[in-house]
Amino acid sequence: MTTHNEGPFEIAPGLYQLGNSSVPSFLLDAPQPALFDAGFACLTQSYLDDARRILGERTPAWLFLSHVHFDHCGAAGWLQEAWPEMRIVAAPKSAQIITRPNALKLIAKLNQAAAQAYFTAGGTRQSRHEFKAFTLYGTVEDGDEIDLGGGTKVQVLATPGHTWDSLSFYVPSKRILFASEAVGTDAPGGYIVSEFLVSYDAYVESLQRLGGLEVDTLCPGHHAVHTGPAAQRHISRGLASAEQFREWVLRLLAQQNGDMERVVELVRMGEYDHRPGPKQPLPAYMLNLQARVATLAREAGYTA
Repeated sequence: MTTHNEGPFEIAPGLYQLGNSSVPSFLLDAPQPALFDAGFACLTQSYLDDARRILGERTPAWLFLSHVHFDHCGAAGWLQEAWPEMRIVAAPKSAQIITRPNALKLIAKLNQAAAQAYFTAGGTRQSRHEFKAFTLYGTVEDGDEIDLGGGTKVQVLATPGHTWDSLSFYVPSKRILFASEAVGTDAPGGYIVSEFLVSYDAYVESLQRLGGLEVDTLCPGHHAVHTGPAAQRHISRGLASAEQFREWVLRLLAQQNGDMERVVELVRMGEYDHRPGPKQPLPAYMLNLQARVATLAREAGYTA
């Protein structure tokens, strides 16, 4: 596992982390350079500065969005303004989400909360950008392939479970996998936060699918990258962590007679409160935790 707090940082030849490792954007240099995810709005300037430091006068040709949660598309509008010829693509469901005023308001609200937490924690590269809407060049789906030139192609994989619009991106010539939360999120002490917000079964199926790829460099959505044998090992550990989390929550649901509010409180105490940073801002964590518990309760028959 490699963690490098501030970019730009070269992960592998031609592959860079931009911004802060907690909410990175990744840059793959190719004849048509590509960005993967767009982090927080308040880190816009760091993404811009880091990309320009690597590319010079060249500009990114693509921005691939894994999904449109606030911490993966926060800077997309500003990056689009800086590089208007850059093509932003995401899943068809993502295209639907970003047309909804309430969804955009929530993305903006969570970006504001994240900025405050980042500033309070002493973030050194913050800028005062706030979320702005963006437009997609088009959508991509499972099985699509984007040619970046020079023998570098990006394969699109639908990996639902975290969200229904979740995509992963695989570069077979370099054995690089951009998997976002489809492989969970690293936490201090080796813990992996399982990230199935909409379906545990779909999440596990996605993990199993990703585990069948040949991966030398794994780029999850937050905090760390995994290289060499650790890349495949992380995917296996993510699957085991998901199974353990499910067993824990189902045990708590049984003990608390299906009281989901109490179960959410107990899980927060055990998974979040005692853990040192860096970690997800509490408002976003609670939204995700409530969704994870509700997903398991529904799939276990506690709710309709």
